[in-house]
Amino acid sequence: MLANSSALAAGRRHSVALRGEGTVLAVGNTAAGECRVGPWQDIVAVAAGNVHSAPNTGRSHTVGLRSDGTVLATGWNRDGQCDVSGWRGVTAVAAGWRRTLGLLANGRVLAVGRGSEGQCDVRSWREVAALSCGDWHSVGIRSDGSALATGNNRRRQCAVEGWRDLTALSAGYLHTVGLRADGRAVATGERSTGACEVDAWEDVVALGAGSRHTVGVTASGRVLATGDNSHGQCDVREWRDIVAVAAGSTHTLGLRADGTVVSAGSNADRQCEVDAWSGVRLP
Repeated sequence: MLANSSALAAGRRHSVALRGEGTVLAVGNTAAGECRVGPWQDIVAVAAGNVHSAPNTGRSHTVGLRSDGTVLATGWNRDGQCDVSGWRGVTAVAAGWRRTLGLLANGRVLAVGRGSEGQCDVRSWREVAALSCGDWHSVGIRSDGSALATGNNRRRQCAVEGWRDLTALSAGYLHTVGLRADGRAVATGERSTGACEVDAWEDVVALGAGSRHTVGVTASGRVLATGDNSHGQCDVREWRDIVAVAAGSTHTLGLRADGTVVSAGSNADRQCEVDAWSGVRLP
């Protein structure tokens, strides 16, 4: 049960991927050190802090989960979002703007970083099975398939209390999307961008929410996209044999079954230069 691929992550200006042998690839803007993952070993999941494009949102961070349940982080740490060295027993990680979440084996959730909008108020959460971070809100799936949300709700991006039978969940800038066991998608939040127009999607097996767009993978390996396409981030119609996707602020990544990666959208910081990547595998 994954909000999006734990082997692929897209941030504000960078992209991250997990190779089969536990090493990590990263490309894009690394002014804050978010791409300094070369020494990382024995990684089983990655996450990248994403935030909508704005003049004050350039820096980001990257998180890696080791097989022993410890966590690594690199990049911007203004709010302590990289202070995860003491975490133990973690089974999944998620990264948002200025924060990091960690899921424990007992279904409890850890949080560090900015919490002024309530996005780190997860201490009371129980029986959680999956996590995702938006800009200012955090979402999770309980083991019974219901949804949790906390943080900024000004566009009703946290209005997930009625969702049931979920297998995946992903949070964007001002919207949240969920995947049901029947392969249908649900969405809540800002409607003006078109990112919530997923009602007609069928046979979806994975999805991802970017800042203002949403992407999904079908059982046949095709990719669906809706929402803002001002940078070409939704130009994914020709992609084939895709098994996972990740959506950043203005770009999209797709993982092929053969372990290679494709990209679409803004390449202003080289975040789409993934053509040479190989050996990327789902855990």
